[in-house]
Amino acid sequence: MAKESMKARERRRQKLVDRYAEKRAKLKEEGDYVGLSRLPRNSNPIRLHNRCMLTGRPKGYMRQFGLSRITFREMASKGLIPGIKKASW
Repeated sequence: MAKESMKARERRRQKLVDRYAEKRAKLKEEGDYVGLSRLPRNSNPIRLHNRCMLTGRPKGYMRQFGLSRITFREMASKGLIPGIKKASW
């Protein structure tokens, strides 16, 4: 499980990315890189980190499901993910 402070940091970054998305796109379109450099650093979507929706684990993330590999395996073996069968793990 990820620390609550790490999860909170990611939520704050996501809010900043959402807030400055239009402004960032407009500045990029105009080629105003000085204006882009004046925006907060955490408003850049590159700084976001993918985390498991349930546990907050940053490693072994599967984009298609939004889960870490461990959580995915647990849920698949319980039959909670439709269309996934346990073959031989």
